[in-house]
Amino acid sequence: MASITTPVSTPTARNTNLEVIRVLSHICFVGGFASIIASILVWQFAKTPDAGHGERFGIFVGLWAPTFFALSDRLDRYGKAKRV
Repeated sequence: MASITTPVSTPTARNTNLEVIRVLSHICFVGGFASIIASILVWQFAKTPDAGHGERFGIFVGLWAPTFFALSDRLDRYGKAKRV
């Protein structure tokens, strides 16, 4: 009797992959807000060498937010396209 193997693209495997994509999308979304909060905290508390250092580092951390939001949006769109 031949053994039956399940192909990789079964509905169960596909749903699992979509769940992983959805979770990554949410993580990136939360990461965007965390980046904004971290930017403000860095700007307030990282002024040890000089005030300009804290400001520049705060801006650097704040620039991560649009990247996280864009990744979240792309992952969400990719997941919705694969769901159909």
